[in-house]
This record gives sequence, structure tokens and C-alpha cells, in this order.
Amino acid sequence: MASRRQADCLVQEGRVRINGQLVTRLGIKVDENKDRIEVDGRPISLSADQVYLLLNKPPGYIVTADDPQKRKTVMELIPRLPFRIFPVGRLDSESEGALLFTNDGVLANRLLHPRYRISKIYEVKVAGLVEDKALEKLKKGMFVDGRKTIPAKVKVIYRRKENSLLWLEIYEGRKHEIRKMFYSLGFEVKKLRRTSIAGISIKGLRLGGWRYLKPEEIKKLKKLTSISD
Repeated sequence: MASRRQADCLVQEGRVRINGQLVTRLGIKVDENKDRIEVDGRPISLSADQVYLLLNKPPGYIVTADDPQKRKTVMELIPRLPFRIFPVGRLDSESEGALLFTNDGVLANRLLHPRYRISKIYEVKVAGLVEDKALEKLKKGMFVDGRKTIPAKVKVIYRRKENSLLWLEIYEGRKHEIRKMFYSLGFEVKKLRRTSIAGISIKGLRLGGWRYLKPEEIKKLKKLTSISD
């Protein structure tokens, strides 16, 4: 019924109760199958229908369900449904490619949790010639914002004096992680395209296009995140 930011405001305004008790702080965990959540005295519930979408995000859209600054958001690119769905994870405004949407909160949280090491594959175009020494740092893991990254898998698609195109597989989703990794190595990312998440590919999907996930793809995501049907 609200974005995360809006939900925080509802709590801070004293409009939310859990099992009859007024919520006075943010970050309280609930069990959607057992706990009764009320806003302004009215109970809310999850939709019984679970939806899973894949979008081939174009550049120029921000990944959020709601933007106070009225910028273009990815929600404008997917179908209007009678219940809320939300994007899973990050993809910065100028990046493009695979982005999942769902109203399955359990699956979304597990896909984002580093424990499950969900594969994300990118094509990264950078300015300049990337030498083997830089590739080895990516493969071994490197410090970004004071924390070491999980070792990445890297393949060279081509390398030229003007620019290089690399295939990169990572297993975490820190904010601007890839751009910061290459910046630390002395390279500017010119184009960033995510081609797949957890093996679910945008192949055959036009830029800006979307599709529902296939049953076998949903089953695969649940298996990767240890969710039983």
C-alpha cells in the first residue's frame, strides 16, 4: 500500500499498529502470515497472487517505486496491476539491462542477501586498454569503500587502446559497485549492461521491454534461495 519511504513516514506519524500495539520505531520485523498489521485502524494484507517480471531497463530511468523529485522511474515501463510490485535490487540511472520485479517479499529479500551469492552478469565497456594486471585484481577481490569485494569472474570480449569490453560476473549488489571497482583501477565505465540475474537472461527482450517469468525460472529462483513451494 506504500513505498518503503512512505511506510517509514506512516510509522513515524504513529499510524501503524502490529497486533494492536502502536509501532514506535522503524525496522520491526513481522510475519505476514501471522501478524495483523493496521494503518489508520484498517487491516492490510498481501495479495494472494504472486507476480514475477523481467525488464530490460533502458538508461535514463531510476530504480525506485516512487520518486519525490518526479524523475522517470522504472515503474513507468511495466504494466499497471491491481496490487503493488517492486523492483528487486539496484541498477543506476545510466545503466541498462536485467531488472526483476515481484510482490514476493521473501524471494526478493533472499535474492538480495549476500548469503545466497546470486549471480549477476554484466557487459562493461570502459575507456582505455584494460591489462591483465587489472583483471587479476578483479578476480581476487579488491577494496571498495573499505570492504573487500567478492572475487569476480572476468572475460575479455575485446581490448583496444581506445576502449575495452569485458564480461563480468559478480555475486553481490553494492551501490555503484562495478563503477567504483573500475574507478579504483583507473578506468571510467562508459557503458554498463546487465545481461542476466541468476541465469535469467534478457536475450530476445528489446530495450524497455518486459515479460513475465516462466514457471521454470520462478522455480529456479526459489531453489537458489532455498524456498520450498
